[in-house]
Amino acid sequence: MFTGIVEELGEVTAVDDLGDSCRFRLRGPVVTEGARHGDSIAVNGVCLTVVDTEGGEFTADVMAETLKRSSLGALAPGSRVNLERPMAVGGRLGGHIVQGHVDGTGAILARTPSEHWEIVKVSLPPKLARYVVEKGSITVDGVSLTVVDAGPDHFTISLIPTTLALTTLGVKQPGDPVNLEVDVIAKYVERLMGAAKDAPAAPTGASAAAEALADRPAGPEGTPR
Repeated sequence: MFTGIVEELGEVTAVDDLGDSCRFRLRGPVVTEGARHGDSIAVNGVCLTVVDTEGGEFTADVMAETLKRSSLGALAPGSRVNLERPMAVGGRLGGHIVQGHVDGTGAILARTPSEHWEIVKVSLPPKLARYVVEKGSITVDGVSLTVVDAGPDHFTISLIPTTLALTTLGVKQPGDPVNLEVDVIAKYVERLMGAAKDAPAAPTGASAAAEALADRPAGPEGTPR
């Protein structure tokens, strides 16, 4: 599990096309410190498994499904990426619960600079709109952010100077793709509410009393006790 608090702005150093997958080599001396084969590192919000590490770099394999659902397929040597290690047990949940499982991609639509922050408008796939609410949480390229406002096909976020300086969101321009992960709690609530709606209704009133009476053991003459 991640929190959406980017630890390091890394860089793609190599991309090997394997046909139905890709192998990335990425530079990230902070996130690779102590990392071993099989560990997880989030790259632009996508949870990837470390294959090996060397000299402050690590490699990771990206399958076709991940390339299809995320913007990682657009990365090339020299691309900057947001990097985060999983939250340690007992660590601080600085952002929100982030799985590193991208739900879809959006694109930067517009940037509106202000004196101390910047408002960024991002397109939103219609199938994800029901999970995005004003002042709720969303993950954009691995960054935990608060939604300023939400529409049927877009949302806006407000970026503080630290986010602009230390993540890829500071340099993304209109048209650039971004990975989106909605709040997983919203998806679970939707699934549970749907299950409750489809469940058969419990008997009430006289029918419930009749069923309860029928379930009681019979007396000597076959009548309920």
